[in-house]
Amino acid sequence: MNAQRAEEIASSPIMANVTYNEESIYIEHVDKQNGTATIHPLDEPNKKQSVSITSLKEQ
Repeated sequence: MNAQRAEEIASSPIMANVTYNEESIYIEHVDKQNGTATIHPLDEPNKKQSVSITSLKEQ
């Protein structure tokens, strides 16, 4: 995924089907300058992590 699309998904009120390592995730924040996104699994909102935007897949 590219940074622009990740940002669109993060700011959209409509949930997109995005995965990280085959797990459905929610994108909280996108840092375009560093190429990272703060994400968490859909069922574990307290399990936040920062990952490379390119490792995210839109289904």
